[in-house]
Amino acid sequence: MENPDEHSMTASPSGNHKLSVVVPVYNEAEGLQEFHRRISLVLESLPYRSEVVYVNDGSVDESLTILKNLKLSDPRVAIVDLSRNFGKEIAMTAGIDHSCGDAVVVIDADLQDPPELIPKLTAEWEQGSDVVYAQRTGREGESSLKKATAYAFYRVIQNVSRVAIPKDTGDFRLLSRRAVSALGQLREQHRFMKGLFAWIGFPQKSVLYTRLPRYAGNTKWNYWKLWNFALEGITSFTIAPLKIATYLGLFVAFAALMYAGVIIFKTLAYGSDVAGYPSMMVTILFLGGVQLIGIGILGEYVGRMFNETKGRPLYFLKHHEPSNVSSM
Repeated sequence: MENPDEHSMTASPSGNHKLSVVVPVYNEAEGLQEFHRRISLVLESLPYRSEVVYVNDGSVDESLTILKNLKLSDPRVAIVDLSRNFGKEIAMTAGIDHSCGDAVVVIDADLQDPPELIPKLTAEWEQGSDVVYAQRTGREGESSLKKATAYAFYRVIQNVSRVAIPKDTGDFRLLSRRAVSALGQLREQHRFMKGLFAWIGFPQKSVLYTRLPRYAGNTKWNYWKLWNFALEGITSFTIAPLKIATYLGLFVAFAALMYAGVIIFKTLAYGSDVAGYPSMMVTILFLGGVQLIGIGILGEYVGRMFNETKGRPLYFLKHHEPSNVSSM
């Protein structure tokens, strides 16, 4: 027998539905007002009631003050003020947790992802897609090194992960209420949101666009943070590094066994000679390096297991001001 509640969640949107826009904010004071101006124009053109959930992720500039001023002038604004800086992945989670729309759009405040693309996302949602992600066809204003490393990362994780994580896709996307409810059940500490968005499944559709340069300010992602973010993604969605360490260990052991056979043969055939010091040092250092790599990879996974077993809350709120737009 069909569950009427389930049917209502999966049916195509119609009538007086509500759209939530979640915006993580960390030191974005220079561009917030322009972002809100543009997102407001987009929301006014759509046939939905709407709210904009700004998540202040421990900003130390004037971002929170600007958000409070926006709240005074626009009843659609909601503010989720975290107790400290928890990072973008947690900030997105907090915003999604405190959204109440039938669909939720996640977008950055730096205007690299154009708000004007949102109508295309909602159009695909109306056609029945639960997740509509914006897929980049170009990345303007970024260095060749960053473009190359991003290109490599998405293809590596796509090949090693059991989950089909879309390539060249950031966090800019729309989630149906059904997808949001599923995502809310995933409370792991080490959150690679791009992977979690894909892991929940449901019908997903891409919308192509060109990513623009930042409107104002500087990026918060240096290469060290990007490297750690890549490790987070890989270790969260695949155990391939552990398998690689195992295969590397087997290869080294096999090579050592073959080399031992060569030494035994030479000793029996030509007599014993004194082993060279350089070759001995190279062998010792190589084996030591292989062992340290294996221990390091194992440590990455053990450290994540340790953090997960603590069972700490993902975040704490300092303050929450909901929007004044009535919910369903």
